Amino acid sequence: MFGIHDLTLFVISGLLLNIMPGPDSLLIMARSATQGWRAGCAAALGIGAGTFVHIGAAAVGLSAVLATSATAFTVVKWIGAAYIVWCGIGMLRARLKRGAADAVAPSAPAPASLQRIFAQGFLTNVLNPKVALFFLAFVPQFIDSDATNKPLAFLILGCIFNFNGMLWCNGLALFTAFASAKLKVKPLVALWLNRVTGGIFIALGARLALAEQH
Repeated sequence: MFGIHDLTLFVISGLLLNIMPGPDSLLIMARSATQGWRAGCAAALGIGAGTFVHIGAAAVGLSAVLATSATAFTVVKWIGAAYIVWCGIGMLRARLKRGAADAVAPSAPAPASLQRIFAQGFLTNVLNPKVALFFLAFVPQFIDSDATNKPLAFLILGCIFNFNGMLWCNGLALFTAFASAKLKVKPLVALWLNRVTGGIFIALGARLALAEQH
C-alpha cells in the first residue's frame, strides 16, 4: 500500500534506532529526573516536533541539499553544534535555589519553564543535520522504486517512525521521573546530574562539529 514494503521490519528497526542513546534521550532523562514527568514530556514533544520538520523537509527534497551541499551541511552543523554546546554550558551553570523559609538549606535546582524545555528539545533535534541525513538514508529503503507517490509514502513512514519514537520518548520521561521519585533524588544529586548531562552535551556538540558529510 502506498508503495511501502516491509512495514513490520521498518517499525522494529525504527524502535531499535529510537532506543539508542543520544542528545534527545539525555535531555529527556535530565529534565524528568530534575523537574518531573511534565518537563520530560515537554522535551519529548519538542523533539517530536523537530522530527516532523526533518520528515517534511526530506519528503519535499530540502534535506537532499544537506546531503549534496558541503556549505549547507557545514552551516547547519555548526549552528546545531553551537546550540548543543550552549545547552550544555547552561546545564553546567545550574545552581541550587534557596528555600523561602530557610536561607541556608537548598531546595531543587531552579526549574526551566515547560515552553523553554519544549523549545530546547525542538532546536536540539531540528538543528542536527545528521538527523536529516538519517531520514534520507533510512526511509527510502522501505519505499518501492516504482511507487506512484514517493513523497506521500515518505511522509507516512516518517509519521510512523515519529509516532513510535514519541511512545518511547514519553515512556522514557515517565520511567525516569518515576525512578527519580522512588529513589528520592536529593537536590544536590539533581544538580550534579544536570552538570554531568551538560558535560555530555558539550562533548556531543563537539562531536557534531567534527562530523563529516557522507
